[in-house]
Amino acid sequence: MTDSQELGSIVGRARNRDIDALEILVDRYSARLYGFLFRMTGQPEDAEDLVQEVFVRMVKSIAVYEEDGRFEAWLFRIAANLGRDRGRRQKRNPVVGSIETDSTETAVDRGAHQMGREAGHQGPEHRMTLTEDIVRLQTALSRLPTEEREVVMLRHYTDMTFAEIADLMASPLGTALARAHRGLAKLRKWMESSE
Repeated sequence: MTDSQELGSIVGRARNRDIDALEILVDRYSARLYGFLFRMTGQPEDAEDLVQEVFVRMVKSIAVYEEDGRFEAWLFRIAANLGRDRGRRQKRNPVVGSIETDSTETAVDRGAHQMGREAGHQGPEHRMTLTEDIVRLQTALSRLPTEEREVVMLRHYTDMTFAEIADLMASPLGTALARAHRGLAKLRKWMESSE
């Protein structure tokens, strides 16, 4: 059974309110959703709240979800919409949290995981450098225009293709590619200048 067939089977069971299948989906996607929403909001508490809300919405609407091999895009569309709604309600730009709180330390650990690093197996000097890198990245991401930030985060914190991202954002593929290119160029420039 391929990964997509396995996921299709799990989603099918979840549509029938199979608790084990729903738990598998939560386990499979919670870390990636958290990483995405943390980058989107800049606040660990907001990201945690939104991840919970994504799964509440998933459970409420999965019975009507039509399995077409695009479950991940559907789930991240829910997350992106909730993140945008939260931003509009709060009418503020994403900000970087303090690195001194326990909840932010958890966010740093999760952020490190999302960046493909294993911070837990390194010494304190490496952890400090990693923390600084994550804070710099979060600051740089918060400076990007919303559309560029969303494309960059969707591409690099999920396994979605540019075509799926363009569909999710209701924009042409070329627009999604251009936003990603501009956003990454800006991030590279800002990260290099802050070293």
